[in-house]
Amino acid sequence: MANNNALHVIFGTGPVGMSIMETLRRRDIPVRMVNRSGKIHESLPAGVEVVAGDASDKAFAVQAAKGAAVVYNALNPAYSQWVQLFPSLQAGAVEAAAANGARLVVMDNLYMYGDPDGQPIHEGMPYAATNKKGTLRAKMARDLMAEHTAGRVQVAVGRASDFFGPRVLGSAMGEVIFGNAVAGKAAQFIGTAKHPHSYSYMPDIGRALVELALADDAYGQVWHIPSPKAVTTQQMVEKIYAAVGAPVKLQIAPPFLISIVGLFNPDLGEMVEMGYEFEKPFIIDSSKFEKRFGWSATPLDVAIGETVAWYKQHMAALPA
Repeated sequence: MANNNALHVIFGTGPVGMSIMETLRRRDIPVRMVNRSGKIHESLPAGVEVVAGDASDKAFAVQAAKGAAVVYNALNPAYSQWVQLFPSLQAGAVEAAAANGARLVVMDNLYMYGDPDGQPIHEGMPYAATNKKGTLRAKMARDLMAEHTAGRVQVAVGRASDFFGPRVLGSAMGEVIFGNAVAGKAAQFIGTAKHPHSYSYMPDIGRALVELALADDAYGQVWHIPSPKAVTTQQMVEKIYAAVGAPVKLQIAPPFLISIVGLFNPDLGEMVEMGYEFEKPFIIDSSKFEKRFGWSATPLDVAIGETVAWYKQHMAALPA
């Protein structure tokens, strides 16, 4: 049975890790966060410890998770380094949990399913990806459940669609949309904005992952995290500019242009193979989670308003 007062250790201090931390501290659960530098450039609540090290170093990862009841894998290397770095980071998180007798909760995405051809994406869909990042995530997903089946560690997996929300910068719905809107610039988008698309709100992700961590029956399963109601990206951008109080400005770049830019910006170039997400409806089905845990995502207008408020504060604090 989950111990709600025991230490939880979070590998990764990006938006997901920070959202998990905030949820845990609201429940008065002690937290240790792990990143490479040992630094976080914002004030942290009491009850949070930060440790520096490389999670792919299994010996370090095991030591960093000492005393943990739950370990979270919220790690996410640079897009262009997924193949080289992601498997070893996952292996470190698995070892950290297994060696300490802790449970493991993993942040995952939807890439392993491949192109859903406009159909709602549910947990029972086959792993049909054929591109580089999708096949990688499929293998990592299978490896995780193999560890659970073998009895080495109890694993629960939460999957979400493209992120938006506080602290989310490097996302299709990150600073190139919200940041540009707040700055009075044109939002920039790749592909087409005319299809409904699920965007997952970061505070909901943190809350959901902690719910999974504390639920005995969540382990050994994949759960799709609730997202606000899917609207077209065009409608999403219109809502964002309305929240900012500015007229809509949207620049859409065709994939071939991104391929060219990708010669100089590898992370941006890696987005090209994911273009299918925006060529048809891309909608996550989270009914399994909603039925089990009894809540749905933050309403879209509320989530957008909170994200705009965070961006205004964030950008006001940047150097001139």
